[in-house]
Amino acid sequence: MMRFKKLFKRIALTGANLHDDEETRLHKSLLVLCSIPFIFAGLVWGCMYIYFGEKQAGLIPLLYGVFSFFSLVYFGFTRRFGIYRFSQLLLILLLPFALMTALGGFVNGSAVILWALISPLGAMLLDKPKKAPAWFFAYVCLVVVSGMLTPLTGDSNKLNAAQIELFFVLNLLGVGTLIFLMVFYFVQKKNFFQQRTEELLLNILPKETAEELKSTGTATARYFSAVTVLFTDFKNFTSVSEQLTPQELVNEINYCYSAFDAIITKHGIEKIKTIGDSYMCAGGLPVINNTHAADTVTAAIEIRDFMLAEKQKRAAAGKPFFEIRIGCNTGSVVAGIVGIKKFAYDIWGDTVNIASRMESSGEPGKINISASTYELVKDKCKCTHRGKIEAKNKGMIDMYFAENA
Repeated sequence: MMRFKKLFKRIALTGANLHDDEETRLHKSLLVLCSIPFIFAGLVWGCMYIYFGEKQAGLIPLLYGVFSFFSLVYFGFTRRFGIYRFSQLLLILLLPFALMTALGGFVNGSAVILWALISPLGAMLLDKPKKAPAWFFAYVCLVVVSGMLTPLTGDSNKLNAAQIELFFVLNLLGVGTLIFLMVFYFVQKKNFFQQRTEELLLNILPKETAEELKSTGTATARYFSAVTVLFTDFKNFTSVSEQLTPQELVNEINYCYSAFDAIITKHGIEKIKTIGDSYMCAGGLPVINNTHAADTVTAAIEIRDFMLAEKQKRAAAGKPFFEIRIGCNTGSVVAGIVGIKKFAYDIWGDTVNIASRMESSGEPGKINISASTYELVKDKCKCTHRGKIEAKNKGMIDMYFAENA
Protein backbone atom coordinates (compact mmCIF):
# COMPACT_ATOMS: atom_id res chain seq x y z
CA MET A 1 0.00 0.00 0.00
CA MET A 2 2.80 2.41 0.90
CA ARG A 3 4.58 1.63 -2.38
CA PHE A 4 1.39 2.37 -4.30
CA LYS A 5 0.97 5.71 -2.53
CA LYS A 6 4.58 6.66 -3.28
CA LEU A 7 4.18 5.67 -6.92
CA PHE A 8 0.88 7.58 -7.16
CA LYS A 9 2.48 10.69 -5.65
CA ARG A 10 5.52 10.43 -7.93
CA ILE A 11 3.33 10.16 -11.02
CA ALA A 12 1.12 13.05 -9.85
CA LEU A 13 4.18 15.28 -9.52
CA THR A 14 5.29 14.69 -13.12
CA GLY A 15 6.25 18.05 -14.60
CA ALA A 16 6.05 19.88 -11.26
CA ASN A 17 8.49 22.69 -10.47
CA LEU A 18 9.75 23.74 -7.04
CA HIS A 19 8.46 27.27 -7.62
CA ASP A 20 4.91 26.14 -8.51
CA ASP A 21 2.20 27.47 -6.24
CA GLU A 22 -0.35 25.08 -4.75
CA GLU A 23 -2.99 25.74 -7.42
CA THR A 24 -0.58 25.15 -10.31
CA ARG A 25 0.67 21.97 -8.67
CA LEU A 26 -2.94 20.82 -8.29
CA HIS A 27 -3.70 21.52 -11.96
CA LYS A 28 -0.63 19.64 -13.13
CA SER A 29 -1.24 16.60 -10.96
CA LEU A 30 -4.92 16.42 -11.94
CA LEU A 31 -4.15 16.55 -15.67
CA VAL A 32 -1.39 13.93 -15.39
CA LEU A 33 -3.56 11.58 -13.34
CA CYS A 34 -6.45 11.97 -15.80
CA SER A 35 -4.33 11.56 -18.92
CA ILE A 36 -3.08 8.12 -17.82
CA PRO A 37 -6.54 6.45 -17.79
CA PHE A 38 -7.25 8.23 -21.09
CA ILE A 39 -4.15 6.60 -22.58
CA PHE A 40 -5.24 3.15 -21.42
CA ALA A 41 -8.83 3.76 -22.52
CA GLY A 42 -7.59 4.75 -25.99
CA LEU A 43 -5.50 1.60 -26.28
CA VAL A 44 -8.30 -0.66 -25.01
CA TRP A 45 -11.00 0.93 -27.18
CA GLY A 46 -8.70 0.79 -30.22
CA CYS A 47 -7.90 -2.89 -29.71
CA MET A 48 -11.58 -3.73 -29.21
CA TYR A 49 -12.65 -1.93 -32.39
CA ILE A 50 -9.93 -3.70 -34.39
CA TYR A 51 -10.93 -7.03 -32.87
CA PHE A 52 -14.56 -6.43 -33.89
CA GLY A 53 -13.48 -5.63 -37.46
CA GLU A 54 -13.43 -1.82 -37.40
CA LYS A 55 -9.71 -1.36 -38.13
CA GLN A 56 -9.94 2.22 -39.39
CA ALA A 57 -11.97 3.31 -36.37
CA GLY A 58 -9.66 1.39 -34.04
CA LEU A 59 -6.59 3.25 -35.28
CA ILE A 60 -7.98 6.57 -34.04
CA PRO A 61 -7.99 5.82 -30.27
CA LEU A 62 -4.77 3.81 -30.67
CA LEU A 63 -2.99 6.77 -32.21
CA TYR A 64 -4.42 9.00 -29.50
CA GLY A 65 -3.05 6.70 -26.77
CA VAL A 66 0.41 6.65 -28.36
CA PHE A 67 0.51 10.41 -28.97
CA SER A 68 -0.80 11.16 -25.49
CA PHE A 69 1.85 8.93 -23.92
CA PHE A 70 4.69 10.71 -25.71
CA SER A 71 3.22 14.11 -24.90
CA LEU A 72 3.21 13.09 -21.22
CA VAL A 73 6.88 12.10 -21.50
CA TYR A 74 7.60 15.41 -23.26
CA PHE A 75 5.85 17.29 -20.44
CA GLY A 76 7.88 15.39 -17.85
CA PHE A 77 11.11 16.58 -19.46
CA THR A 78 10.18 20.11 -20.53
CA ARG A 79 7.63 21.00 -17.78
CA ARG A 80 5.81 23.18 -20.33
CA PHE A 81 2.38 22.86 -18.80
CA GLY A 82 0.56 25.30 -21.11
CA ILE A 83 1.43 23.31 -24.22
CA TYR A 84 0.66 19.97 -22.57
CA ARG A 85 -2.70 21.19 -21.24
CA PHE A 86 -3.78 22.63 -24.59
CA SER A 87 -2.77 19.51 -26.51
CA GLN A 88 -4.64 17.21 -24.14
CA LEU A 89 -7.80 19.32 -24.16
CA LEU A 90 -7.71 19.55 -27.95
CA LEU A 91 -7.12 15.84 -28.42
CA ILE A 92 -9.94 14.78 -26.13
CA LEU A 93 -12.21 17.25 -27.95
CA LEU A 94 -11.40 16.04 -31.47
CA LEU A 95 -10.82 12.31 -30.89
CA PRO A 96 -14.46 11.37 -30.14
CA PHE A 97 -15.64 13.46 -33.11
CA ALA A 98 -13.27 11.65 -35.47
CA LEU A 99 -14.15 8.25 -34.02
CA MET A 100 -17.89 8.87 -34.23
CA THR A 101 -17.55 9.99 -37.86
CA ALA A 102 -15.60 6.83 -38.70
CA LEU A 103 -18.25 4.65 -37.04
CA GLY A 104 -21.20 6.27 -38.84
CA GLY A 105 -22.96 8.68 -36.52
CA PHE A 106 -24.32 9.03 -32.98
CA VAL A 107 -26.03 5.68 -32.64
CA ASN A 108 -23.51 3.56 -34.52
CA GLY A 109 -20.74 5.39 -32.65
CA SER A 110 -22.35 4.44 -29.32
CA ALA A 111 -22.47 8.09 -28.20
CA VAL A 112 -18.68 8.21 -28.16
CA ILE A 113 -18.94 12.00 -28.61
CA LEU A 114 -19.70 12.16 -24.86
CA TRP A 115 -15.96 11.78 -24.21
CA ALA A 116 -15.44 15.23 -25.76
CA LEU A 117 -17.47 16.76 -22.91
CA ILE A 118 -14.43 16.20 -20.67
CA SER A 119 -12.57 18.86 -22.66
CA PRO A 120 -14.58 21.91 -21.44
CA LEU A 121 -14.78 20.37 -17.97
CA GLY A 122 -11.01 19.95 -17.96
CA ALA A 123 -10.60 23.56 -19.09
CA MET A 124 -12.78 24.68 -16.18
CA LEU A 125 -10.74 22.69 -13.64
CA LEU A 126 -7.26 23.07 -15.09
CA ASP A 127 -7.25 26.53 -16.65
CA LYS A 128 -8.79 29.92 -16.03
CA PRO A 129 -12.59 29.50 -15.66
CA LYS A 130 -13.22 32.22 -18.26
CA LYS A 131 -11.68 29.97 -20.94
CA ALA A 132 -14.05 27.07 -20.30
CA PRO A 133 -17.02 28.59 -22.24
CA ALA A 134 -14.89 28.69 -25.41
CA TRP A 135 -14.12 24.99 -25.10
CA PHE A 136 -17.77 24.22 -24.40
CA PHE A 137 -18.82 26.25 -27.45
CA ALA A 138 -16.35 24.20 -29.53
CA TYR A 139 -17.92 21.03 -28.12
CA VAL A 140 -21.43 22.20 -29.07
CA CYS A 141 -20.25 23.11 -32.56
CA LEU A 142 -18.72 19.66 -33.03
CA VAL A 143 -21.94 17.98 -31.91
CA VAL A 144 -23.93 20.08 -34.41
CA VAL A 145 -21.45 19.40 -37.21
CA SER A 146 -21.50 15.69 -36.35
CA GLY A 147 -25.27 15.66 -36.67
CA MET A 148 -25.05 17.36 -40.05
CA LEU A 149 -22.40 14.93 -41.30
CA THR A 150 -24.14 11.78 -40.11
CA PRO A 151 -26.14 11.31 -43.36
CA LEU A 152 -22.91 11.62 -45.33
CA THR A 153 -20.91 9.10 -43.32
CA GLY A 154 -23.26 6.19 -43.82
CA ASP A 155 -25.54 4.61 -41.27
CA SER A 156 -23.75 1.31 -40.73
CA ASN A 157 -20.47 -0.24 -39.67
CA LYS A 158 -19.17 -3.74 -39.02
CA LEU A 159 -20.38 -3.80 -35.40
CA ASN A 160 -23.51 -5.76 -34.60
CA ALA A 161 -26.27 -4.51 -32.30
CA ALA A 162 -24.83 -6.23 -29.21
CA GLN A 163 -21.37 -4.73 -29.81
CA ILE A 164 -22.82 -1.24 -30.34
CA GLU A 165 -24.77 -1.62 -27.10
CA LEU A 166 -21.62 -2.79 -25.33
CA PHE A 167 -19.76 0.35 -26.40
CA PHE A 168 -22.76 2.44 -25.29
CA VAL A 169 -22.37 0.99 -21.81
CA LEU A 170 -18.57 1.36 -21.83
CA ASN A 171 -18.73 4.96 -23.03
CA LEU A 172 -21.32 5.99 -20.45
CA LEU A 173 -19.42 4.24 -17.65
CA GLY A 174 -16.05 5.56 -18.81
CA VAL A 175 -17.13 9.17 -19.19
CA GLY A 176 -19.14 9.16 -15.98
CA THR A 177 -16.33 7.55 -13.99
CA LEU A 178 -13.64 9.92 -15.26
CA ILE A 179 -15.78 13.00 -14.68
CA PHE A 180 -16.54 11.84 -11.14
CA LEU A 181 -12.88 11.07 -10.39
CA MET A 182 -11.72 14.40 -11.82
CA VAL A 183 -14.18 16.42 -9.76
CA PHE A 184 -13.65 14.26 -6.66
CA TYR A 185 -9.85 14.61 -6.76
CA PHE A 186 -10.07 18.33 -7.49
CA VAL A 187 -12.54 18.97 -4.66
CA GLN A 188 -10.52 16.87 -2.22
CA LYS A 189 -7.36 18.81 -3.01
CA LYS A 190 -9.20 22.13 -2.92
CA ASN A 191 -10.62 21.27 0.50
CA PHE A 192 -7.13 20.35 1.70
CA PHE A 193 -5.69 23.67 0.53
CA GLN A 194 -8.68 25.55 1.92
CA GLN A 195 -8.18 23.90 5.30
CA ARG A 196 -4.53 24.94 5.28
CA THR A 197 -5.59 28.48 4.43
CA GLU A 198 -8.10 28.42 7.29
CA GLU A 199 -5.41 27.25 9.69
CA LEU A 200 -3.06 30.02 8.55
CA LEU A 201 -5.84 32.61 8.94
CA LEU A 202 -6.60 31.38 12.46
CA ASN A 203 -2.91 31.72 13.29
CA ILE A 204 -3.24 35.42 12.46
CA LEU A 205 -6.74 36.30 13.65
CA PRO A 206 -9.07 35.01 16.38
CA LYS A 207 -11.68 32.58 15.08
CA GLU A 208 -14.60 34.96 15.66
CA THR A 209 -12.84 37.82 13.87
CA ALA A 210 -11.77 35.58 10.98
CA GLU A 211 -15.35 34.36 10.47
CA GLU A 212 -16.70 37.91 10.48
CA LEU A 213 -14.00 39.03 8.04
CA LYS A 214 -14.76 36.17 5.63
CA SER A 215 -18.52 36.73 5.70
CA THR A 216 -18.62 40.55 5.54
CA GLY A 217 -15.18 41.62 4.35
CA THR A 218 -14.70 43.74 7.48
CA ALA A 219 -14.37 43.17 11.21
CA THR A 220 -16.12 45.43 13.71
CA ALA A 221 -13.99 46.86 16.51
CA ARG A 222 -15.11 45.70 19.96
CA TYR A 223 -14.82 47.21 23.40
CA PHE A 224 -13.82 44.91 26.26
CA SER A 225 -14.33 46.27 29.77
CA ALA A 226 -11.91 43.88 31.45
CA VAL A 227 -8.97 41.98 29.96
CA THR A 228 -5.50 41.20 31.24
CA VAL A 229 -2.60 42.13 28.99
CA LEU A 230 0.80 40.44 29.24
CA PHE A 231 4.10 41.74 27.86
CA THR A 232 7.47 39.98 27.83
CA ASP A 233 10.87 41.31 26.87
CA PHE A 234 14.41 39.93 26.83
CA LYS A 235 16.60 42.13 29.05
CA ASN A 236 19.94 41.15 27.50
CA PHE A 237 18.74 40.70 23.93
CA THR A 238 21.39 42.91 22.30
CA SER A 239 24.35 41.31 24.05
CA VAL A 240 23.13 37.77 23.32
CA SER A 241 22.31 38.56 19.69
CA GLU A 242 25.89 39.74 19.14
CA GLN A 243 27.11 36.25 20.07
CA LEU A 244 24.85 34.44 17.59
CA THR A 245 24.64 34.23 13.82
CA PRO A 246 21.46 35.67 12.27
CA GLN A 247 20.02 32.19 11.73
CA GLU A 248 20.90 31.08 15.27
CA LEU A 249 19.23 34.21 16.65
CA VAL A 250 16.03 33.58 14.70
CA ASN A 251 16.06 29.93 15.79
CA GLU A 252 16.40 30.92 19.45
CA ILE A 253 13.58 33.45 19.28
CA ASN A 254 11.38 30.98 17.43
CA TYR A 255 12.11 28.31 20.03
CA CYS A 256 11.11 30.60 22.89
CA TYR A 257 8.04 32.08 21.20
CA SER A 258 6.82 28.62 20.17
CA ALA A 259 6.96 27.59 23.82
CA PHE A 260 5.10 30.78 24.80
CA ASP A 261 2.45 30.03 22.16
CA ALA A 262 1.87 26.56 23.58
CA ILE A 263 1.58 27.90 27.12
CA ILE A 264 -0.92 30.67 26.39
CA THR A 265 -2.99 28.40 24.12
CA LYS A 266 -3.31 25.95 27.00
CA HIS A 267 -4.75 28.74 29.18
CA GLY A 268 -7.07 30.19 26.54
CA ILE A 269 -5.11 33.41 26.06
CA GLU A 270 -5.04 35.25 22.72
CA LYS A 271 -1.68 36.06 21.19
CA ILE A 272 -1.69 39.62 19.87
CA LYS A 273 1.73 40.16 18.28
CA THR A 274 5.48 40.07 18.60
CA ILE A 275 7.64 43.13 18.13
CA GLY A 276 11.28 42.15 17.88
CA ASP A 277 12.09 40.54 21.22
CA SER A 278 8.79 41.63 22.80
CA TYR A 279 5.84 39.24 23.06
CA MET A 280 2.27 40.44 23.72
CA CYS A 281 -0.89 38.51 24.54
CA ALA A 282 -4.18 39.10 26.38
CA GLY A 283 -6.71 37.07 28.36
CA GLY A 284 -10.44 37.72 28.29
CA LEU A 285 -10.83 38.28 24.55
CA PRO A 286 -12.21 37.76 21.99
CA VAL A 287 -14.38 35.50 24.17
CA ILE A 288 -15.20 37.28 27.43
CA ASN A 289 -14.52 35.37 30.65
CA ASN A 290 -14.05 36.05 34.36
CA THR A 291 -10.81 34.11 34.78
CA HIS A 292 -8.62 36.16 32.45
CA ALA A 293 -6.41 37.62 35.21
CA ALA A 294 -5.72 34.25 36.86
CA ASP A 295 -5.23 32.57 33.48
CA THR A 296 -2.79 35.23 32.30
CA VAL A 297 -0.73 35.31 35.50
CA THR A 298 -0.60 31.50 35.56
CA ALA A 299 0.67 31.55 31.97
CA ALA A 300 3.20 34.24 32.95
CA ILE A 301 4.50 32.00 35.75
CA GLU A 302 4.91 29.08 33.33
CA ILE A 303 6.70 31.31 30.81
CA ARG A 304 9.04 32.58 33.53
CA ASP A 305 9.76 29.04 34.76
CA PHE A 306 10.45 27.89 31.20
CA MET A 307 12.95 30.70 30.66
CA LEU A 308 14.64 30.10 34.03
CA ALA A 309 15.05 26.40 33.17
CA GLU A 310 16.52 27.35 29.78
CA LYS A 311 18.87 29.78 31.50
CA GLN A 312 20.20 27.07 33.82
CA LYS A 313 20.74 24.59 30.97
CA ARG A 314 22.53 27.10 28.76
CA ALA A 315 24.62 28.52 31.57
CA ALA A 316 25.77 25.01 32.50
CA ALA A 317 26.72 24.40 28.85
CA GLY A 318 28.54 27.73 28.58
CA LYS A 319 26.05 29.07 26.04
CA PRO A 320 24.49 32.56 25.96
CA PHE A 321 20.99 32.81 27.40
CA PHE A 322 18.09 35.24 27.53
CA GLU A 323 16.73 36.78 30.72
CA ILE A 324 13.07 37.67 30.61
CA ARG A 325 10.97 40.43 32.15
CA ILE A 326 7.20 39.99 32.31
CA GLY A 327 4.53 42.58 33.01
CA CYS A 328 0.74 42.30 33.39
CA ASN A 329 -2.09 44.81 33.74
CA THR A 330 -5.87 44.53 33.77
CA GLY A 331 -8.36 47.00 32.36
CA SER A 332 -10.44 47.95 29.33
CA VAL A 333 -9.28 47.82 25.70
CA VAL A 334 -10.59 48.24 22.19
CA ALA A 335 -9.81 45.32 19.87
CA GLY A 336 -10.02 44.99 16.10
CA ILE A 337 -8.13 44.93 12.83
CA VAL A 338 -7.06 47.89 10.70
CA GLY A 339 -5.89 48.32 7.12
CA ILE A 340 -6.67 46.35 3.97
CA LYS A 341 -3.46 44.30 3.60
CA LYS A 342 -1.69 41.90 5.96
CA PHE A 343 -4.44 41.99 8.55
CA ALA A 344 -3.33 41.98 12.17
CA TYR A 345 -5.56 41.72 15.23
CA ASP A 346 -4.54 44.37 17.75
CA ILE A 347 -5.71 46.04 20.95
CA TRP A 348 -5.54 49.67 22.04
CA GLY A 349 -6.01 51.62 25.24
CA ASP A 350 -4.24 52.83 28.34
CA THR A 351 -4.42 49.30 29.71
CA VAL A 352 -1.94 48.23 27.03
CA ASN A 353 0.40 51.13 27.80
CA ILE A 354 0.43 50.37 31.52
CA ALA A 355 1.05 46.65 30.83
CA SER A 356 4.09 47.69 28.80
CA ARG A 357 5.27 49.87 31.73
CA MET A 358 4.83 46.90 34.07
CA GLU A 359 7.24 44.93 31.92
CA SER A 360 9.84 47.70 31.57
CA SER A 361 9.63 48.53 35.32
CA GLY A 362 10.13 44.91 36.33
CA GLU A 363 13.21 42.82 36.94
CA PRO A 364 14.72 39.84 35.08
CA GLY A 365 13.08 36.57 36.06
CA LYS A 366 10.16 38.39 37.72
CA ILE A 367 6.49 38.95 36.90
CA ASN A 368 5.53 42.55 37.61
CA ILE A 369 1.77 43.14 37.89
CA SER A 370 -0.35 46.22 38.49
CA ALA A 371 -2.76 46.80 41.37
CA SER A 372 -5.75 46.07 39.10
CA THR A 373 -4.36 42.64 38.27
CA TYR A 374 -3.30 42.03 41.87
CA GLU A 375 -6.85 42.53 43.15
CA LEU A 376 -8.05 39.72 40.89
CA VAL A 377 -5.30 37.19 41.64
CA LYS A 378 -4.30 37.92 45.24
CA ASP A 379 -6.28 34.93 46.49
CA LYS A 380 -4.87 32.61 43.84
CA CYS A 381 -1.12 33.26 43.95
CA LYS A 382 1.45 34.72 46.29
CA CYS A 383 2.33 38.35 45.55
CA THR A 384 4.91 40.73 47.00
CA HIS A 385 4.07 44.42 47.17
CA ARG A 386 6.86 46.55 45.74
CA GLY A 387 5.29 49.85 46.71
CA LYS A 388 4.63 52.77 44.43
CA ILE A 389 7.15 52.90 41.60
CA GLU A 390 7.39 55.54 38.93
CA ALA A 391 6.43 54.38 35.46
CA LYS A 392 7.43 56.39 32.43
CA ASN A 393 4.73 58.93 31.55
CA LYS A 394 2.37 57.30 34.10
CA GLY A 395 3.61 58.63 37.43
CA MET A 396 3.71 56.53 40.60
CA ILE A 397 1.97 53.15 40.29
CA ASP A 398 1.49 50.35 42.81
CA MET A 399 3.35 47.28 41.59
CA TYR A 400 3.55 43.68 42.77
CA PHE A 401 5.75 40.70 42.01
CA ALA A 402 3.60 37.62 41.33
CA GLU A 403 5.14 34.43 42.65
CA ASN A 404 4.07 30.81 42.23
CA ALA A 405 0.41 29.98 42.56
